[in-house]
Amino acid sequence: MENIIKDIDIISAEEAQACDYKTTEDENTGKSKKLYIESYGCQMNFSDSEIVASIMKENGFDTTSDFEQADVIFLNTCSIREKAELTVRKRLSQFNAIKRNKPEMTIGVLGCMAERLKEKLLEEEQIVDVVVGPDAYRDLPNLVATAEDGNKGVNTFLSREETYADISPVRLNSNGVSAFISIMRGCDNMCSFCVVPFTRGRERSRDPHSIVREAQDLFDKGFKEVTLLGQNVDSYKWSPEENNKARLNKKEGEVTEVVNFANLLEMVALISPQLRVRFSTSHPKDITDEVLYTMKKYDNICKYIHLPVQSGNSRILELMNRTYDREWYLERVAKIREILGEECGISSDMIAGFCTETEEEHQETLTMMDIVKYDFSYMFYYSERPGTLAAKKYKDDIPLDVKKRRLNEIIDKQNKLSEERNKLDIGKVQEILIEGESKRSNEQLKGRNSANKVVIIDKGNFKKGDYVTVKITDCTPATLFGEIVS
Repeated sequence: MENIIKDIDIISAEEAQACDYKTTEDENTGKSKKLYIESYGCQMNFSDSEIVASIMKENGFDTTSDFEQADVIFLNTCSIREKAELTVRKRLSQFNAIKRNKPEMTIGVLGCMAERLKEKLLEEEQIVDVVVGPDAYRDLPNLVATAEDGNKGVNTFLSREETYADISPVRLNSNGVSAFISIMRGCDNMCSFCVVPFTRGRERSRDPHSIVREAQDLFDKGFKEVTLLGQNVDSYKWSPEENNKARLNKKEGEVTEVVNFANLLEMVALISPQLRVRFSTSHPKDITDEVLYTMKKYDNICKYIHLPVQSGNSRILELMNRTYDREWYLERVAKIREILGEECGISSDMIAGFCTETEEEHQETLTMMDIVKYDFSYMFYYSERPGTLAAKKYKDDIPLDVKKRRLNEIIDKQNKLSEERNKLDIGKVQEILIEGESKRSNEQLKGRNSANKVVIIDKGNFKKGDYVTVKITDCTPATLFGEIVS
């Protein structure tokens, strides 16, 4: 059996290595039904696709890497950037061309784009058979059956409870070393540029004991690293009586126990010193000193924080409804450096050309980068998303050529900072976790250090999943090179 998930923005072809699972046979025909999934955008979508694969596997579907052989094609979509939606539409055109010669094929759109564009995709353009939002994946087998009977299947209901805590994800494209664990769903932040609160609903946290069980099971199967995922992991908050943060905050004196993100980090870290723990994403307004001290306490909690700033200017941050200003963000960075040291990796997201942004305000983003010295960043120019607060309240008034020029300045700045930060590692001894072969040579291996930087070493007698002590000898802006310390 082949398992593959195409992930356009996160996982490279080198990292996406297929894993074998037992073929599931269709009870009626004896033939396995074939499912093909593509995932776009963030790590949360990748994790969701693993949940979808598990649900479908339990209902008679095997996964395939060949979409032309598929009985069902799912596109797990993202609406955060216009580029992702355009890519999905292009793929839908390709799949519908195949469907013309294979009318029994079912095509479904899942996730954020499904929630936002369900009527357009189903009724106006009629290019999909199934539309399912992020909280309705359990209904997929029924909706596929509905589509197979000639009707459209749609469920975009947003749940206040669903966390999929009881579902053991099928590990698609697994390298057998690293895995994602979803710890919460939804988002209560109302950033004006973002569609997530409208497409994924309110925050609710998953039972921590189910998270620990999943991490323990992965470790028992040989995995050496887990990444705890959420739209805003620092906002994780759970009690036996309530998993919805907003409601939990109102009844805190009435519950028997509260587990916050720092508590959860410690619970997972205690599984084994040989299990690395990462997490993503942190919101600057919510990351606490308690989390930072927990990271410091355990060597196996990686010293890396993705802390999106979006803009270095306080007025723009207010328009974005980020709920912090430049000074607050810099104070949090200073605290990270104080508690975890200069070697802690910090990355960011940045948006160039947000509504009304002036040249002076753009320059403040560049000076923010100089102060923080990010190890790497995800950088974009502003793309207005229909339905967001920004689309309703502000005019997208920065010309495209100005957006692109500002973005290029941010990219150039980040490349210089990445090289500067990497040069600081030369001569240092670090422990890396081997993830597989280097894409440039099968005589070299690729690993990652605690700060989430890629390190290339000669293969020697090492293999995937080994922890290796190396001395960093050289670097590029994107990569470190090391030699084995005997």
